[in-house]
Amino acid sequence: MASVPSLASSVEQRIADALASALPEAGAADPLLRRSDRADYQANGILALAKKAKANPRELATTVVEAIPTGDLIQEIEVSGPGFLNITITDRAIIETLAARALDDRLGVPLAENPGTTVIDYAQPNVAKEMHVGHLRSAVIGAAMVEILEFTGEKVVRRHHIGDWGTQFGMLIQYLLEHPHELDHKADAEVSGEEAMSNLNRLYKASRVLFDSDEEFKTRARARVVGLQAGEPETLALWQRFVDESKIYFYSVFHKLDMDIQDPDVVGESGYNDMLVETCELLEESGVAVRSNGALCVFFDDVKGPDGNPTPLIVQKSDGGFGYAATDLSAIRDRVGSLKASTLIYVVDARQSLHFKMVFETARRAGWLNDEVQAVQLAFGTVLGKDGKPFKTREGETVRLVDLLDEAVERATAVVREKAEKVGLTEEEIVENGRYVGIGAVKYADLSTSAARDYKFDLDQMVSLNGDTSVYLQYAYARIRSILRKAGDRSPAAHPELELAPAERALGLHLDQFGELLAEAAADHAPHKVAAYLYQLSSLFTTFYTECPVIKPEPELVVGENRLFLCDLTARTLSKGMSLLGIRTPEKL
Repeated sequence: MASVPSLASSVEQRIADALASALPEAGAADPLLRRSDRADYQANGILALAKKAKANPRELATTVVEAIPTGDLIQEIEVSGPGFLNITITDRAIIETLAARALDDRLGVPLAENPGTTVIDYAQPNVAKEMHVGHLRSAVIGAAMVEILEFTGEKVVRRHHIGDWGTQFGMLIQYLLEHPHELDHKADAEVSGEEAMSNLNRLYKASRVLFDSDEEFKTRARARVVGLQAGEPETLALWQRFVDESKIYFYSVFHKLDMDIQDPDVVGESGYNDMLVETCELLEESGVAVRSNGALCVFFDDVKGPDGNPTPLIVQKSDGGFGYAATDLSAIRDRVGSLKASTLIYVVDARQSLHFKMVFETARRAGWLNDEVQAVQLAFGTVLGKDGKPFKTREGETVRLVDLLDEAVERATAVVREKAEKVGLTEEEIVENGRYVGIGAVKYADLSTSAARDYKFDLDQMVSLNGDTSVYLQYAYARIRSILRKAGDRSPAAHPELELAPAERALGLHLDQFGELLAEAAADHAPHKVAAYLYQLSSLFTTFYTECPVIKPEPELVVGENRLFLCDLTARTLSKGMSLLGIRTPEKL
């Protein structure tokens, strides 16, 4: 595995060396290199440096240019305006760098220099409750971040903090105790997620009716909560049945989403029960938390309620019960202490931002988070309907996630079927590709928007072949695979001696940026940057394919081989990038 320095980093190094020799007293200087529409790159760093050294920026730029060798990497470098440098790369350097990338499975993308351990908390459904559209973003964004970070060499620990504890279980467990066959399965065969969920739904509704109408049942249910918290074996065994039944359902939904969720990674609220008392003791003894009206609270100068009084984080209620804060703080202790995390990422709805801000600050005051360990909330916005309001059914109900995914697959299958005959797909391939295109469309619509923003869920737009959609990218990939199949005995080969057409250069320079883009997306926790890069890659490929004949009319041999080489590397980069977003790229579409 060989990492390949990008063209930009090689150019940066040349300019930095020339700057250091022109102004030795300035120390290491950043050339501030970026892509430019005037040349391949523009360097703007000389202006700030000249100001600092009280030098004339244009004169300094001219001195720097004279010290930079040209011919191998840099074809031309000129001073522009008040002291910008416009840099054009040689065609040879572009193709040689891409050829080196093509030899590596990782496309020459380097591993991070100092990888750490990141714990990502994402995909957190609630036991005995149906997953709705609100659960989609945490799962999709979290899974993409896992893939991106792992690809950069980070050790990633997945955590699914499911809601599996709390007072509502008293009602459910008591009802199951009195109606022991409510969660029985019809047959010994494998239970479907739908069957598991309908069992849980039925039981939840029936127990709720009884709880609201029968005082004696309500009293028994409340006593059962106490038994659950005290760890009574019989109560815990019944509670476990709810968790197991819910997992059958969760896993079926995650399977539909083409996501792999493993049992050891599911550590719900209950997983931290044994730590709660100690967490509270540590906070109280250190003075981080104080008793206020019997409750254990942490106060903040900048968090006040509408009445102007401080709003505390309540770690333990006055009746001795524990809130979410106690669980979240215990989870931080576990993730830092036992899992040795250097970064904690919480993929959680933006509406919970205040809670996490207070939890993180409390953990810092307690010394569980410090300069060595950072915690961040990767906050996401709301999924909206076409009308721009939170997504609901016509009856005003929350939309079931399963229904949404099924409809996406149905729409996508129709789109795939329309073109199936032309590319010779079997019925089996139509069904499989329909699934990949439908689920890909849902994921991409989410991931191509910055997580913090709300986005409109519009299936017509999502499965459209035009515009910034995953279908457009999947078709670009399938089209390249088709080109490579049609090439027959001509095979891809890099030819650095050739002069490149503008569309070839533009595609080549973009391909070269893949590694730098991934490093940025990983550091900023921003999967939407990967989506934007891939969309631009597909657009540049479309222009290249329109302007530069690859197969017909047949170009001369070496030109054709070089263009097939660019096609092949584009396909590999698209496929790798899409897989990091959790999206499949079918070979034929």
